[in-house]
Amino acid sequence: MSALETARAHWAPLRDGTAAPIASGLINETHLVEAAAGRFILQRLHPVFDPAMHHNIIAVTEHLAEMGMVTPRLVPTDDGAPFVDLGDHGVWRVLTHVPGHTFDAAQSPEQLASAAELVGRFHAAVDDLDHVFVGLRVGVHDTPKHLATLREALAEHEPHRLYPAVRPLADTVLTAFEELGPLPALTPRICHGDLKLSNVMFAGSTPPLSSQAICLIDLDTLAPMALAHELGDAWRSWCNPNREDDDDARFDLALFEASWKGYVAGYGQPPSPEARHALLLGVEHIILELTARFLADALQESYFGWDAERFAT
Repeated sequence: MSALETARAHWAPLRDGTAAPIASGLINETHLVEAAAGRFILQRLHPVFDPAMHHNIIAVTEHLAEMGMVTPRLVPTDDGAPFVDLGDHGVWRVLTHVPGHTFDAAQSPEQLASAAELVGRFHAAVDDLDHVFVGLRVGVHDTPKHLATLREALAEHEPHRLYPAVRPLADTVLTAFEELGPLPALTPRICHGDLKLSNVMFAGSTPPLSSQAICLIDLDTLAPMALAHELGDAWRSWCNPNREDDDDARFDLALFEASWKGYVAGYGQPPSPEARHALLLGVEHIILELTARFLADALQESYFGWDAERFAT
């Protein structure tokens, strides 16, 4: 029996269903299960995540549901557990399926205004959540750590086939960080943690449904963090009108303006002047930080996945 079938056996509603892989996402292994009881999302968790973080997902999604917001929910196993650990075959969990459509690139300013309004409502909804977060990934936005990892990768993997391409880009990133300086220190808040556009579910694939944001998905990264990191990462993804893997990525100010207005409308009030200053710096910080992580992993080949149809292994 495959690991998928072994895992599925722990959820009675899934046993009579058929599972099909969902290709989106570079971290977790995801399958859509269609069964008599409905549709479900079955996932094998990437080892980088501590299974304890499922308690964060339960706390946040219960709170969001109480606030009237749409959200995927964890489905307990037949034994009432939030996940099942199959040892060498991985940690598996099941989520309710929220029908809709995701996008890898922005389709219009209206779409981003809706996405940002949803994020604003999300932040407002969890502002009063009293929860001690557990199983968090340490140093997700620890910039000095990521830069040190990049320097180590450069020092240890000079024979790597990609080193000649990585080295000049890495030098540019390291110099840019020196010129930019650190972000202002502000109080962390509960954040989604990975607001790339593909983690926003929309009502449909074509207008007007494609401009109606329903909910946030991929909740493994829920954590207290700086708003500049949260929205900086969102804008890095959202304000590029092309796919993330395209060579002609750019930052579109019209998309930024639409998403800013949407966020303020959703949250209900604008950030403080100090927070606004941090947010502007946060965009460049996140872009450079993620670039540093990608460059390091291009040499270490230990974390990120890739689109095998577009890029050689």
